[in-house]
Amino acid sequence: MVSLDDAVLARMEKGGKRYEVLLDPELVETWKQDNSAVELSDLLAVEDVFHDAKDGERPTAESLTSTFGEASLAQMVATILEKGSIQLTTNQRKAMIEEKMQQIIHEIHSTAIDPKAKSPHPRTRIELALEESKFKADPFKRISEQVKDAITVLKPLIPLSFEPIRMAFRIPSAGYSAVGRLLRPYMDKEEWLSNGDWACIIEIPPGQKETIISKVLGAASGSEFKEL
Repeated sequence: MVSLDDAVLARMEKGGKRYEVLLDPELVETWKQDNSAVELSDLLAVEDVFHDAKDGERPTAESLTSTFGEASLAQMVATILEKGSIQLTTNQRKAMIEEKMQQIIHEIHSTAIDPKAKSPHPRTRIELALEESKFKADPFKRISEQVKDAITVLKPLIPLSFEPIRMAFRIPSAGYSAVGRLLRPYMDKEEWLSNGDWACIIEIPPGQKETIISKVLGAASGSEFKEL
């Protein structure tokens, strides 16, 4: 359950009255897409509908029935989100947009490279290009969707390649436990060599190459690698 300090207000007006709920801003979009994916108790700061959440004024049962029928609390929340709007203070909106923007920049930085330099673009270059394109982050839209939108506006400004790269690693047996867990999500092939070393081939987003190499070498000294 989100705290009252971090919650945002969703408000709908009907019949001259307001109906408000306090929500976790990080879960709003997920809940709207599939309300079975989020527990209502996690979405709401207070499991209730208000006329005025700030003053704690609650509608009567008759008022709720007149407005929402015999709807459950989840259905009332869905109606308020569908027909109303989310109220953010200036500071809340600014902070949420900045956080989303940094998440978008991080995702592009860690998955794409400059195809000429064969290395990730600096985060600052991505950020400046997004500013140049006048791209604006949405505080409630899913990051995956916004990354796609950001890539579309970035491509005319900076070269981007998302083609995955293949790498081969040879890991001393003593380092298998730590490195195996690290590389397992990217695994294509693996085998144990006659001398006891573990060898594998992985496929990763190009922007993660240097990070993966650094982590492998830090976890298992004597490891070898090459790009295929």
